[in-house]
Amino acid sequence: MTGQPEFKCAIVVSDELPTGLAVNAASVLSLTMGHRVEGLVGVDVKDADGVTHPGIIYTPLPILVAPREQVGAIVQTAAAQDGMFFVGFSSLAQGCKTYEEYIDKMAATPTADLASVGVGLYGPRRQVNKLVGSLPLLR
Repeated sequence: MTGQPEFKCAIVVSDELPTGLAVNAASVLSLTMGHRVEGLVGVDVKDADGVTHPGIIYTPLPILVAPREQVGAIVQTAAAQDGMFFVGFSSLAQGCKTYEEYIDKMAATPTADLASVGVGLYGPRRQVNKLVGSLPLLR
């Protein structure tokens, strides 16, 4: 592959989250993106001994931080853009102990009441850069 890929990935988590919850949010978002974005994970590879290793993501995936309000604004902007795949992660989701609890609570919560604590993005490089290009890495 030469040059920069046409598409880019990024994950943004709220800077208000403690490290453990920020890593949890990034993990959930990356797993969902790997499942939903076809071709994001590369093919299995063999090492010099012939041992097969599962494919990993083929492009960098920075984990960035932003104030919670900005995470919510990124979610809203991404939702309005053609060609952008995004997955939001709310404090509601992060607070659930089971998927059944998540289903029940989501069914009773209007979209406007969901407080975004993270978002995963995959889309045209220019669009993703416009949304997250100035954000710092999670430390």
